[in-house]
Amino acid sequence: MSSAPDPAGTEPASGDGAADYRDLDPFSVDAAGHAFTFYPHGQDRLTALIDLINGAQASLKVFYYLFDSDTSGTMVRDALVAAAQRGVDVALIVDDFGNDAGEEFFAPLEEAGGSFAIFSPRLGTRYLVRNHQKFVIVDETRVMTGGANVSDHYFATPADNGWCDLSVTIEGAVVEQFLRWFDLLQKWIANEAQGRRQQLRRLRDIVKEWEGGDGPVRLLVGGPLVRRGHWAWVLRQDLVGAKRLDTVSAYFSPPRSYRRLMARIARRGEARMIMAGKSDIGAAIDMARLLYKKLLASGVKIFEFEPCKLHMKLLVVDDASYIGSANLDKRSFRINVELMVRVEDAGLAAKLRELIDHMEASSTPMTRERYAREATWFNRMRWQLAYWMSLADYRVSKISAR
Repeated sequence: MSSAPDPAGTEPASGDGAADYRDLDPFSVDAAGHAFTFYPHGQDRLTALIDLINGAQASLKVFYYLFDSDTSGTMVRDALVAAAQRGVDVALIVDDFGNDAGEEFFAPLEEAGGSFAIFSPRLGTRYLVRNHQKFVIVDETRVMTGGANVSDHYFATPADNGWCDLSVTIEGAVVEQFLRWFDLLQKWIANEAQGRRQQLRRLRDIVKEWEGGDGPVRLLVGGPLVRRGHWAWVLRQDLVGAKRLDTVSAYFSPPRSYRRLMARIARRGEARMIMAGKSDIGAAIDMARLLYKKLLASGVKIFEFEPCKLHMKLLVVDDASYIGSANLDKRSFRINVELMVRVEDAGLAAKLRELIDHMEASSTPMTRERYAREATWFNRMRWQLAYWMSLADYRVSKISAR
């Protein structure tokens, strides 16, 4: 059973053409023996996350790319501290690059008996590898995952220039895969802290050897320079014969072979892509626009979402839906440690397309005529520069932002 998503009673977003945009209310879908609840609205995401932490009775396993020391970050940290104080086994891991709060911010958690670790804290061959995942496992029975980090930006409304994102809570057998994945990463980080050598190779082996199940609900992962078995490898198999593709991706620079598959879907069926029209990294928009031309020529319908900054990662290929941390960019395909939950269920795919329909209604179409006007020689050079700089480091991309 599912409850249809309805517009939330939030303030309208500011900006041209977006005055009436509203996030959707949470909506629930039972699919493939699992219970899913989706949170498109930022404040609902924060409330659900805090409620999960406050309701934990035995264990909390938390893994985030970015954790900030702002109001929301402090609320989440304090909830984790309170959980540890009441006897819950709390383990928190954050990415070194994304740890904007600093280590001292998490000292109260360790003092309360919880554990805190940083993914890849040292310079070296691992420097460019980011843990880009976001997930929380509660009492080994429920998991919350998606694109949202822990920061005010991910929980604010569109009217307050928050990020448009998506989180989902899941109950079902796939939670066991999350537990196994967390355990593998936690052991890898412990070895890293002890200064053991060849840790990047070991991380690649963990991703290569990962088996996330073979049923309709699977936990797919990705890691540095891994191809076969990677989440994107499974996506490629889905794209080969697909007749319909709907995507929402804040960053878009997939390998050429994937772009060709996407174009072929448009020629034999229907392909729709929601891209960022606003971002805190202007280069993200530039690098995506560099790649629009051939997609548009093949019939792909491209829309730029402009009510607020876009951060969502959602893919629907025929009846298969992908929800998680990965963007359609080269970093997510080739470098970052990522996760995507793949669900094969026609009903769920239809509900998620309703969410994409809602976003399309407040997006600006990128027609072939509009693209021809904007693709001047100067803009193409700028887009190309943004494309190559983005592969090196998001920090460099941010410097080049408009």
